Amino acid sequence: MDTALKPVVDYRYIAASVMGKYFKAASPKQRTEFSKVFHDTLIGTYAKGLVSFDYAKLEVKDSEGDRRYEDQDTVYMDVIDTKGKVYPVAYSMRLRNDEWKVVNVIVNGVNLGLTFRNQFDQAMRDNGRDIDAVINGWQPDVDLDKTAAEDKGNSNS
Repeated sequence: MDTALKPVVDYRYIAASVMGKYFKAASPKQRTEFSKVFHDTLIGTYAKGLVSFDYAKLEVKDSEGDRRYEDQDTVYMDVIDTKGKVYPVAYSMRLRNDEWKVVNVIVNGVNLGLTFRNQFDQAMRDNGRDIDAVINGWQPDVDLDKTAAEDKGNSNS
């Protein structure tokens, strides 16, 4: 999994984004350590999801021409499971050093970058703003079906 994703995912950029406002306060060592921990947990989470997901087809969509900046773009696709349920996926891409890299993913309406950033922020509050404690205890939690259903329920209120 790591071999396939490493060339196309900007883990360091994503980790910095997940740390959000705490990134500047973190030492270079803490930034590097969180990037490594984030990478490892993301690979584990993504691999687990792929192994358990029973998909029948992947459809990459045509570009929708919504690029606002030359160094940013979005790739849209649908993942269709064996029962015909469609899971829309959007990969936010960023051009860096002449290479396009994934910097965020929205799956079935769930913005994973924002979800992880909110979890990091909550963990910082729960741990008295102790960055090392958050890094050592980092365990992202995303249930795409449950989160998408909750998000839809909240938007109707």
